[in-house]
Order: sequence, then structure tokens, then C-alpha cells
Amino acid sequence: RPFCSAIVPAAGSSTRMGGQDKLLADLCGAPVLMRTLCAIDRTELVDEIIVATREDLLLTVADLCSRCGLRKPIKVVLGGPSRAQSVLAAALEANPKAGLLAVHDAARPLVDPAEFDELIRLACRTNAAAPAVPVTDTIKAADPTDGRVLSTPDRSTLFAVYTPQVIEASLLKAALQSAIDAGVELTDDCSAVERLGKEVYLATGSRENIKITTPSDYYMFKSFVEAEENKQIFGY
Repeated sequence: RPFCSAIVPAAGSSTRMGGQDKLLADLCGAPVLMRTLCAIDRTELVDEIIVATREDLLLTVADLCSRCGLRKPIKVVLGGPSRAQSVLAAALEANPKAGLLAVHDAARPLVDPAEFDELIRLACRTNAAAPAVPVTDTIKAADPTDGRVLSTPDRSTLFAVYTPQVIEASLLKAALQSAIDAGVELTDDCSAVERLGKEVYLATGSRENIKITTPSDYYMFKSFVEAEENKQIFGY
């Protein structure tokens, strides 16, 4: 199998968390970022981890990584002002042997290591893969200026896409550089690949693998983690 480097973009400003840095927030005894890194460390097919963070957090994140007790090699690098720039900066620091790059949101601490490995196996066959879940709500396309509904897409063709997104290394680097040069804002890495006309394949993801974005997300995650830990300790 190809050497696989996991990239964890962690250079965001957490603006929707009300001033609290969500990645350093305590989640039942461990920071969110630590839980995410430990989950990646439990995978079988990731060979190294690269975290891209802000300049003011380089030492803090490096110290956190040293306290995780990870088995896999880990590197902390300086990210950029956008997600694409942070991911590309980390990709350029990956081991030269890396054939696959697995980009995973730092704020998704409940990722299943086994699911992570399955995405890597799928990317070995397809060059670009991501986890997704079917959209269950009715979706409206609307004019953002006045809220006027423009259309109602068929939700049977709609999927919410999560991470890790696993992409062939040279393809991802070329796609990100192309998007950056064109000034295109990306919300995920597969979008960069799609811009180049390349195919992306989706696999069934877990709805528990939700991203912490707002304070309500954080408290929901905290309740979930506490419930899981009680189940392991007390059996309920």
C-alpha cells in the first residue's frame, strides 16, 4: 500500500465559538485536538501525522503533541490564512514517500479509526475518497440577498461530506495550488480535485463524526463523550 500522511489543519480562528479556541477546549479531560490526534494514531494505515497551525500556537500545539503519547511520527508546521494554504503547507512537508494524503479536520475528535482506514483503502483504488451521509432534510436553494427560494434539489442525490478526505498526494498538491492561484475559496479538499475535472468517490460515513463549530456542538460532544465513558465504566 502507499505511504499515507495524515494532515490536520488547525490554523483556524474559531470565530463561531465566541472567542474560545475550540481545539484547545477541554473535552472531558483532554483537549479536542488531543482527542483527534489520538484517534488518528489508532489507525493502522496512517504512517505519519502533520499538524498545520497558527504562528501564535506553534509552541502550544507542539507541547500538546508531545503530551499525547503518540506512536506515529508527528510534525507541527506553520499553516496559512486559508484552509487550502494550510493543507498545502502541510502537504509540502509530508514524507517524500507519501503516495496518499489524508486530510482530517482537527475539530472532528470522534472519527472512527477503522472508518479512517477504510477511506484510505478506497483512495488506493480511486485516488480520491471522502466519507459522506445522505441529507435527510429538505434543502432549498435561495437568493442570499432576500431569501427568495430558487429551487428545491432532489435530496436523494445530496450528501453531507465529512473528513478524512484521502487523495493521491501529487493530485491534491496540484489541485490546491491551482485553487490558490485562482483565488478560489474552498470548504473542503475534494472540491479542489473536482475543479481539475477529476473524480471523487464517496463512502458511507458516520453521523457521529461531526465537526465542532459552535458552542452548542461542543456541549453536544461533551454529553456524548460522557455517555460513552459511563457506558465503558458502568455498563450504561
